[in-house]
Amino acid sequence: MIRERACGKVNLLLHVGPRRDDGLHAVCSLFASIDLADELRIEEARAPRHDGGDIVVCPGVPEPNLVHRALDAFRAELALDLPPLRVEIDKHVPVAGGLGGGSADAAAALRAANELAGRPLDAAGLRALGARVGADVPSQVEPGHAVVTGAGEHVEPVALAPMWLVLCPQPVGLSTAEVYREADRVESVRSQLDADAVRAVAGAPAPELAAALENDLEPAALSLRPELKGVLDALADRGALAARLTGSGPTAFGVFADRPGAARAASAIPGALVTAVCEK
Repeated sequence: MIRERACGKVNLLLHVGPRRDDGLHAVCSLFASIDLADELRIEEARAPRHDGGDIVVCPGVPEPNLVHRALDAFRAELALDLPPLRVEIDKHVPVAGGLGGGSADAAAALRAANELAGRPLDAAGLRALGARVGADVPSQVEPGHAVVTGAGEHVEPVALAPMWLVLCPQPVGLSTAEVYREADRVESVRSQLDADAVRAVAGAPAPELAAALENDLEPAALSLRPELKGVLDALADRGALAARLTGSGPTAFGVFADRPGAARAASAIPGALVTAVCEK
């Protein structure tokens, strides 16, 4: 059995550019890897499904999902006779919350499949394969903080200052595709992207970084779900250095300089979670 940890992420900055010829939007984002993580156990299936496919056990997540897609893509890429696998996921990262949990699970499955197959792919090969599974998968092949460009396929590791986050997941998710369509409608995307500006912010101390937080999808998400503005206000009122939605939402997060301040804020907001930006 192989055990993998699949860390969630928040987009500290998310700049969205114009739609490309392939239908995807160009992005430039600063990803922060967080301590909140799913736990995966992967092994050869002792009793495969009737159709010979992989078994993915993840309460609350319907099949097929990104883990199935990742394993299918791995087999197709390498033409390997990899036996059917059983993947059990202890889910801690909220589903459909903009925290990248499904993508992290898919990346973890790719790492495990690669290990079981004798490591035929290096990290770059896994990232290229992951890009065909989902936009956020390449960044999670080697979990850590990163500047992510292209449509998510270009990943540049960076260091971040320590900080604490309060996450406010919502009971109902948001469709990423719907949020992008709304971003086009409300014209919150940019005509061009500046990766150097995002890299410069990555090296800043926590207060300076918090002051620079941006999410070009936030206006679209708030247009679809106006009540999320109240969550952002609640975080700001309770001492957050800054509060934003992560990714396409609907999860809001607040940045705090220390754990006691984050814990006090979380205790006053129903359903809030405290996590840290991982030290990587």
